[in-house]
Amino acid sequence: MPASTDTAPLSTDATIELFDDYVIANYRRFPVSLVRGEGSRVWDSEGREYLDLFPGWGCNLLGHCPPRVVEAVQRQAATLIHVPNTWYTEQQGRWAEMLSTRTAFGGQAFFCNSGTEANEAAIKLARLATPPERYKIITFTGGFHGRTLGSLTATAQPKYHEGLGPLVAGFTYCPFGDIEAVRAAVDESTAAILLEPIQGEGGVRIPPEGFLAELREIADQNELLLIFDEVQTGCGRTGQWFGHQYFNVTPDIITLAKSLCAGVAGGAMLARPEVATSLRPGTHAATFGGNPIAAAAGIAMIETIEAEGLLERAQQISQRLVEGLQAMAEQFEFVREVRAVGLMLGLELEIEGSSIVEECMRQGLLLNCTQQTTLRLLPAMNLSDEEADRGLEILRGVLERAEGEPAEV
Repeated sequence: MPASTDTAPLSTDATIELFDDYVIANYRRFPVSLVRGEGSRVWDSEGREYLDLFPGWGCNLLGHCPPRVVEAVQRQAATLIHVPNTWYTEQQGRWAEMLSTRTAFGGQAFFCNSGTEANEAAIKLARLATPPERYKIITFTGGFHGRTLGSLTATAQPKYHEGLGPLVAGFTYCPFGDIEAVRAAVDESTAAILLEPIQGEGGVRIPPEGFLAELREIADQNELLLIFDEVQTGCGRTGQWFGHQYFNVTPDIITLAKSLCAGVAGGAMLARPEVATSLRPGTHAATFGGNPIAAAAGIAMIETIEAEGLLERAQQISQRLVEGLQAMAEQFEFVREVRAVGLMLGLELEIEGSSIVEECMRQGLLLNCTQQTTLRLLPAMNLSDEEADRGLEILRGVLERAEGEPAEV
């Protein structure tokens, strides 16, 4: 029988049963069925409210259902939903201009639907834009670049490679932050260096001071392309439009997704014009890339940030959250470190973090654990002071309970 179309939501148990029957179980899911969101709050099918400090896995940088984006998508859906990229649309051109003029290098855009697609485009462009004998790309341990096979190979974390070999040839892994290892890895076959300016899934890992600038120097000296995966650091997450501006280092290519369209699926690669010209007709494409709805959402995302002064707000709320997390680091011996840039925040523990996340959820707070011991927060730019304080209060209470019987890693 088909699922009910009644307006009343199914219970959580009924939804889980539906998934058990019809959805491949390739995700570890919490036993909660979410039905509505507004700002930094979501509600489940039983009406329980949660404070969401990890909205949309980092995609909802404006929170859930931001009004300008909702209105733009509704308006666009009633006008033109999709046309292929064999035609021009004003929305895609305007969106590309708005992104380009906010970078430090005036990039030209290729649009796709996700971060892994954007990184695949960057990998192909790196090979197309360099001499034929150059095909190798240097990436870094702890990095994460996506789930399609090329991006997965670029991801220097063996746990993601199990059972999927042989992987794509041409990737060289270096320790994150080790500039001498990079120098030693460059050879006549190297085409590019690819990395996240701040590692996200790797545990909110911030590069050593000067590391990105030295990578720029190595790239220039060896005629390599420098590619920044800004899927998580882009679109205001750091308090600057893009992570490369936070570090004052200009790459040749950046990749974007997650918060690019404020929760609507969308991805992009921006490249310096002299590099972008190598992506000629027939070399790459994305059927839904830059579609009118994604473009409308992307434009509304940028307009919202600027109209509401959210770059400055991101810096303010970051400071408030960091102060609260640092107080926890002083209070609890099992908290090792606070790492933060803008609204990318990590709390490194000496104990396993998944039980902390689950207890926070039971207390009405949503966050994430990555790399087993790093609690990761990617809150919305428009999080209120009261919501920030409430989230910190819940987390502190959960850590206090964990202090009694910590689970060692």
